[in-house]
Order: sequence, then structure tokens, then C-alpha cells
Amino acid sequence: MDHRTEQYAAALSRMISYETVSDRNNTDPEKFIVFRSLLAELFPSIFECCSRTEFENGFAMKWPGTDQSKKPVLFMNHHDVVEATGEWEYGAFSGRIADGKIWGRGTLDDKGALWAMFQAAEELVQEGYVPSRDLWFVSTCTEETTGKGADEISNWFAEQGIRFEMTFDEGGMILDEPIGGAKGTFAIIGVGEKGCADLRFIARSHGGHASIPERNSPLVRLGRFMAEADKSHIFPSDMNPAVCEMFRRFAPTMGTAGKLLTNPEKYKAALSRVVPAISNKASALVRTTVAFTMAQGSGSPNVMPAEAWVGVNMRYSHHQGQQASFDAIRKLAEKYDLEMVIDDPGYPSKITDYKGEAFQLTEKAVHEVFPGVIPAPYIMTGASDSRFFDRVSSQCIRFAPFQISDQQLDSIHGLNENLNLETLVPAVTFYRFLMKEV
Repeated sequence: MDHRTEQYAAALSRMISYETVSDRNNTDPEKFIVFRSLLAELFPSIFECCSRTEFENGFAMKWPGTDQSKKPVLFMNHHDVVEATGEWEYGAFSGRIADGKIWGRGTLDDKGALWAMFQAAEELVQEGYVPSRDLWFVSTCTEETTGKGADEISNWFAEQGIRFEMTFDEGGMILDEPIGGAKGTFAIIGVGEKGCADLRFIARSHGGHASIPERNSPLVRLGRFMAEADKSHIFPSDMNPAVCEMFRRFAPTMGTAGKLLTNPEKYKAALSRVVPAISNKASALVRTTVAFTMAQGSGSPNVMPAEAWVGVNMRYSHHQGQQASFDAIRKLAEKYDLEMVIDDPGYPSKITDYKGEAFQLTEKAVHEVFPGVIPAPYIMTGASDSRFFDRVSSQCIRFAPFQISDQQLDSIHGLNENLNLETLVPAVTFYRFLMKEV
């Protein structure tokens, strides 16, 4: 390991070793305050030259630029992580450096990118660099739960009359064969994200003893409803311009099958029917999806429930939208005499133009730092803090500059999350490039 990588790994290891799990119902704010103190210790130069505003669920920092006529640019990455259950090869919060990797919860989501962002700024300050425009940094501790921090901070920017030329957040990464048949290495750059809503469907009856079961009971109706909703026929497929462009860029690596994708707009209707059959991942790109994640019925084995419910996490597509997706599944629920309750409607995001300045700058950085890697836009199926910053920025890019394996992709929110040491230097170089070019 060279000296630079060794220093980088040691700093990121310390960040990983601080447990910053956010919990929707019960989170101790003190641990996030302590973690922010660690950031100031690790990156003293950038923290000293920036003004900082603390919020209940995050912070914002301003690095003053020389030309106040230019709109500012925002860099952001969150510092909360999800829980880490199960048996890990190395401790989930050990920050262990072994086998050419750093191990622990948050290496990929999202302390790795947070570290690279601040490390790049730290080095530029130490070299005497001053940006041509104001650069802002934001980090929240509620990205994995409610998004409250991003909501709060983006509203604050709006109240201050601050709008950003562009915003850079976490999101896609560099993957080999991101979908089946795309035989290449691609930088998957998020230009938007599906809306995320939490719904409940409630079935009621008179209940009773299980020895005399009623027909069409609450659980039976819920089961039939789930089976039909799982077929997804109520959520039509469509390919927006960003997804069409993604497939166009995949096409040259896909052999004979790729010929159809060289002009996806021409064959969009056919592709919208075919793409969902490629994989669950591909299907999620082109339609609203629902996942049944929670359920509750009777509390006793011999009691018919008077009320039962299932919980649904919906990711609504841009073409169908929030309200039409809600209406479609509500209509299906009514067929089975179910009540739909919207626990969280989510916050829809806009789509950044892949022909715009922010995406093109990201492309340029990828070509500069990762030769041979093909940049491609995509729509994130997961949610990020960026959706709230559509209020104050017309261009939001979602990308973390790490090349990862399938195992590492699966480790995000899973077991044995880890990051290759060899990715650390390029990630810092990537952020340095962006900060100097914006």
C-alpha cells in the first residue's frame, strides 16, 4: 500500500468506526454531533476556511469563491448509516483494513464518498486553491430514514434565496455489466430518482373463532390483493429519455441484441414491453413498483382477525407519477374491499437533463479519472437526499466515484459492506476535478 492510500484508509477507517445508525423512531443525536467533531479533526483546513451552519439533522458549510456573480455549486453526502445485524466477517463498525479493503457499515453508503469529498477539499485548501464561485457542502444524519435533514436544509437555502448551478450527491457507481448482456464497465450516473411512498392496506371483518372460519376473511382478501398487485399490470412501462440514453450507451457492448437499442426511441413501445422481462432491476427502471414489507393480523393462532393489514413500499415512476400510481393501486384495493392509508406520500424528484452542464461535467471527470469507463445516465430506484434539493437546484447529479463488484453492490444495506483500497485515490481525484472545474 502506498503512503497516500495508507493515510486515506486510516482516516476513512476512523469514520467507519463511529457508529452513526439512524433510527426512524429513536436515535440519539449526540453520536452525530460527536461524528461531526471527528470530521473537523480529520479535515481542519476546509472546516477552518468555511462558515458552518448547524441544523437539527445535519450541517451546511460555505467555501467562499472569488466571483459572487456566479451561482454556487453544492456537494453533499450523508453521514448516517443503516443498522448492521447478522454475522460479519469483520466487525460492522471496526473499520478494519484487511484483504485490500476497508470493512464496515458505511464504506459505500455513504461515508466513503463523504470522506472523498472532504479530503479533496482539504487538499485544495492546503494547496492555496480558491474556487471561482462559492462551493457549499451539506451532510445530513437522516438520509436513511425520514429525509428530514435534507428537507430542513433545502428549505433554509430557499428562504435565504440561494439557488445552485448544480448539485452533486451520492448515487450510482462504477459497475461491470450493470444489466445482463451489457459487457462493459459503466459509470452509472443518477439523473433522477423514483418517488418513495409508504402505504398500508387494511381489511376488516367481524373476526371470530378460528374453528368456524368465515369466507373471504381479511387475510384472504389481502392475499388475493397482494397476488394481483405483484403482477404489476396496473403500472404501465415506459422509457423516459434518460433511460433511453442509458440503453443507447449500453448497446455497443450488447452484441446482436444491442442493435435494437441503438435507436431506443424508435422501438420504445416494444422495448417498454421487453425490458421488464430482462430482470427485476431492469423492470424497476421503467415502471412503478410495490414491495410488500410488513403485515399484521390476529395476535392469537385460534382467533380470526377483525382487522389485518399489509405495508407497502411504493417506488413510483416519473411517467405514471405519484397520484396516478396511488389511484391505480387504490382502485385495485377497493376490488377486495380494502382501505388504503398513505403513511408517507414521499417527495417526487425531477430529472436532470443528461445533455446539461452538470452531467457533461461528470462525464468529463469520469473520462479523466477512469479511462475506458463509459458514463451512462440512469434513474435511481432508491431514494436520496437530492430529491429535496430540486427546490434550489435545476441539476442534481447522483454518483459516488467508486468501482465496485457485485458482492460490494449487494453489501450495501447488507452483510460485509466493504470498499477496495485501490479506489480511494481515484475518488479524491474525481472530486478535486469537479471542484476545480465547476
